Amino acid sequence: MRILLIEDEASLREGLREALLRQGYGVDAFGQGDYGLAALEQAEYDALVLDLGLPDMDGLALLRRVRAQGKSLPILLLTARGDWSDRVRGLDDGADDYVAKPFVLPELMARLRALIRRSGAARADRLSLGPLHLDMQQQLAWLSDAPLALTPKEWAVLLALVLQSPAIVSKRKLLHSLSAWDRELSSNALETHVSRLRHKLLGASISLDTVRGVGYRLTLPAPSYV
Repeated sequence: MRILLIEDEASLREGLREALLRQGYGVDAFGQGDYGLAALEQAEYDALVLDLGLPDMDGLALLRRVRAQGKSLPILLLTARGDWSDRVRGLDDGADDYVAKPFVLPELMARLRALIRRSGAARADRLSLGPLHLDMQQQLAWLSDAPLALTPKEWAVLLALVLQSPAIVSKRKLLHSLSAWDRELSSNALETHVSRLRHKLLGASISLDTVRGVGYRLTLPAPSYV
């Protein structure tokens, strides 16, 4: 999953970026609103974390522009403003939730996970596909009740495939989900992660298939009626 972070305070922006990366998210972080708007035109995001106090434009104005463009991604506001009316305006203008500064990181992460779940990007705290089971909050997986050892990138690939199964997930979408803006993954790197994940699924009644020129899909075998 990929998060867009727009926060002008450099130390806070970098701290949040690193925290999100450790949680397995791809993160694009910017200090100005116009850069964030440009990013939204070029990539797909699962959520936006938006500071209201930006140097180049008002955060509420940016929020309104995002919603006016028809983008429905969850938006979590960060605000140091004490006036409750700004928070109300933000919610009325299309924000899904807010966190007031100073905040504790676990609360922000919990609110972000809740927004992503409600948006439909993740359908439940626990997902299952045949013998495969995923715990969304702990980012753990089991295969036929045996723990499945995954790297953060492998977890992200597996989650994206399970959420869309049996549909095909394009390489472009997977690359966007796994990459940070300044650290894009190559197609070869993605293929490496998929290959390792496929090896870990060997022997299970579940297939990770390559659809040449399109992407990948995770499927269960068709039922036999013989």
